[in-house]
Amino acid sequence: MSLLVPESGLLFWMCLSFGIVFFIVARYGFPVILKSVDERRAFIQKSLDDANTAKAMLDNIKSESEAIIASAREEQMNIIREANKLKNSIIKTANDEAREITRKQIESVRVEIQNEKDSAIRDIRSQIALLAVDIAEKLVRTELKESPAQMQLINKLLNESSPFKS
Repeated sequence: MSLLVPESGLLFWMCLSFGIVFFIVARYGFPVILKSVDERRAFIQKSLDDANTAKAMLDNIKSESEAIIASAREEQMNIIREANKLKNSIIKTANDEAREITRKQIESVRVEIQNEKDSAIRDIRSQIALLAVDIAEKLVRTELKESPAQMQLINKLLNESSPFKS
């Protein structure tokens, strides 16, 4: 018996036991192993599909978020433009109102100044008239002889004394 060459009986029993084990494994073991491999392959494929779906959803969400950000920026610019328009409108309205109020106040002051001026002229005229009467009275007391000369003198004095003529 040599170690490298098996005997025919041993070879027979080894082939028979290999066939039986192969049959049992093929009958009962391989279906379970193939089922596990198929389940694992299906799980891996499902995971890949889910990952692709998640990636597609992530890309979609990313594009939507970029669109939302762009829309928000555009809306922000619109709001800023509207706020600037409103600010300018309010400033213009306030300036117009201030001009109108100032114009009315200036007009009121002008009217008041004119009234005061007219009142002062009336007072000055009445004082001039009293002064003229006083002067005339003094002249009449001193010289009653020359009436036309006295009238010329009174007129001359009135013209010189009265800075306001109407």
